[in-house]
Amino acid sequence: MQNLYIGVMSGTSMDGIDIALVNITAKNVTSIASNCYPMPADLKKHLLTLCETQQTTLQNLGEIDYQIGKLFADSINQFLKDNNIDKQKIKAIGCHGQTIYHAPNGDYPFTLQIGDANIIAAKTGITTIADFRRKDMAYGGQGAPLVPAFHKAVLQDPQINRVVLNIGGISNISVLIPNHTIIGYDTGPGNVLLDGWIKEHLGKNYDKNGLWAKTGKINQDLLKLLYKEDYFQIPAPKSTGRELFNLPWLHKKLIGTHLKAEDIQATLVEFTALSIANEINKLPIVSTLPCELLVCGGGAKNPLIMQRLSALLPSWAVLTTDTKGINGDDMEAIAFAWLAYCRINNIPSNIPEVTGASQAVCLGVYYQ
Repeated sequence: MQNLYIGVMSGTSMDGIDIALVNITAKNVTSIASNCYPMPADLKKHLLTLCETQQTTLQNLGEIDYQIGKLFADSINQFLKDNNIDKQKIKAIGCHGQTIYHAPNGDYPFTLQIGDANIIAAKTGITTIADFRRKDMAYGGQGAPLVPAFHKAVLQDPQINRVVLNIGGISNISVLIPNHTIIGYDTGPGNVLLDGWIKEHLGKNYDKNGLWAKTGKINQDLLKLLYKEDYFQIPAPKSTGRELFNLPWLHKKLIGTHLKAEDIQATLVEFTALSIANEINKLPIVSTLPCELLVCGGGAKNPLIMQRLSALLPSWAVLTTDTKGINGDDMEAIAFAWLAYCRINNIPSNIPEVTGASQAVCLGVYYQ
């Protein structure tokens, strides 16, 4: 008997709407179908401006919230049509929403994901679970990352030191070391700076296969300057996003420098890889067991990043999650389908040791 859920994810990179159909039981999570639907260029531009300038009006914010909600709904309906899926068979949709600001620290912690889930539920006719992060934050957590609980459920192995690395706009790790507390946090930038820099200089959305970066040379002085950011000195649990790592942040770091654009791109690749590797090298691994770094997300397709990770982590086998049966492009969409399953079945789905919350709680809010 099938137990079907749909997961929807639009990440920091804003490169599309990832949708996955997943069959979930207490023992198995099986991906059945998936697709990615494009983010309209004008809407992406508005979102990037909103995230990076943090300037808007209430009317503009409300209208973008509606547009994103409608885009999610339309994409889900198209996905159902494309895959000949009867919506009556879907238990629930798990939708992360589009993060526009994440501020878990300070006197008034909050996180803001937009994409009105009422619209999704109304236009699809399917129960929708959204607003996954704020319950964790209400109990003192970072509200992120949430995917480590899913990684633990499907990828933990008692005979392997395993780290699951998602390189999206931001990079985050889930640490699955035998007989050790599960931890997970954002290590820093993933593709966010790389994508922004090549867009600004070549008009491309991303550096395919790292080809542009390969024409440049790493500048050690700039690398050291980038790594001086306070975020890297903060102990976990911690999380970040475009509200910190963005093009304006990079431009401030570049004041007074006179480097070729391709050299900056090469340095940004090294910055991404080094900020990940430095965190992994701190881990208390079991010395008698093999070490595997399982990479997913857009960064897993950048051979230059993968090569640098292998070089910086010589004792780790650097693989993609595809080698373990989970498509790296679908990982987060599948994870939010699983989080919806947990909410429907009243299963706590945060890990307090990961987020810093005072207790485990059921995440997500019903929209019907």
